[in-house]
Amino acid sequence: MAIKFVFFDVGETLIDETRMRDGWADYLGADRAAFAAALEELIAGDQNYRRVFHRFRPGFDAAVARRERAARRDTHMLDTRDVYPDALPCFARLRELGYPVGIAGNQRAHSVAALSALGFAGVMIAASATMGVEKPDPRFFAALEAIAGVPAASIAYVGDRLDNDVLPARAAGMTAIFVKRGPWGRVHARRPEIARAHLAVTSLMEIPEALAALG
Repeated sequence: MAIKFVFFDVGETLIDETRMRDGWADYLGADRAAFAAALEELIAGDQNYRRVFHRFRPGFDAAVARRERAARRDTHMLDTRDVYPDALPCFARLRELGYPVGIAGNQRAHSVAALSALGFAGVMIAASATMGVEKPDPRFFAALEAIAGVPAASIAYVGDRLDNDVLPARAAGMTAIFVKRGPWGRVHARRPEIARAHLAVTSLMEIPEALAALG
């Protein structure tokens, strides 16, 4: 069945989270490269990525840390520097080819306005906080089917993770597209389950012309 709607994950799919990670490393007084390496080590071991904070600060309290950073005006705010350079051109090309596009990820409610301000205005944006369910729950992908108004088989979902994106999207009957970038993308690209992706890309600009063939 031909693809009729394309959804994209947010972090490390459309948004480069390097500045955010570096900000946390700086807050913790950690070497940025060491912090990034520790994160990838946890991902490779299928451990909760939040453990990286405790590794550099035992007893780490996220709520306290956020308040401290806010008091210092050290809160990370997304801006155009964080948008991957292929994201908006990919959206533009997909629209030229007649594909509706949407953004759907495990995000807080305020991410809808934040993403719109970064150049994604007019794009259908669904945040897990407002949907009431997070990936990889099958209900998340069922909700996308309802939003798109087309069968799951006509939807492509693009993400950087096997566990949260590719495998559950495929299980839902969607076309699963894996983008090899970011810490999860680098680690998961080495796993045999990568073969479950219908398409694996290093740039989002590979996607528009490939969809016709996938359909």
